[in-house]
Amino acid sequence: MRVIADRSRPLPAPPPVVWGDLVAPRADGPRAWLRLLPDEVAPRVLSSCSPQMVVWSSLWSRHPRLVVRLDCQPHHGATRLHVRVEAPDDAAPSDEMPNVLSDVLSDAAIGHVRHRINHLLFAELRATYGQ
Repeated sequence: MRVIADRSRPLPAPPPVVWGDLVAPRADGPRAWLRLLPDEVAPRVLSSCSPQMVVWSSLWSRHPRLVVRLDCQPHHGATRLHVRVEAPDDAAPSDEMPNVLSDVLSDAAIGHVRHRINHLLFAELRATYGQ
């Protein structure tokens, strides 16, 4: 596996609240935050450990083998959320067979994944906590 995104930022809610929002992302209702684009799918929780860690399946149907790891660490009464997106080593385009696999990650695709994860977690989810 290779890391294609790695970011850590604070969220104003305590770890149990953030963890709960990550294991059951809200697509509707008063605290909706998981607003997906047409090329995205709701993630499945692959594993979790309350209230420290959640591992999601990919949000991108075109890149189904991506894995999103979310670690919730206490931080001054709030949470420091560490996000890592990992891709299998063979998801990188090769010189011999560029773009043969449906989930090959170009630089543009990696940029899109980074942007969307950042926006979903540190803009949309953060906004549900009043910030």
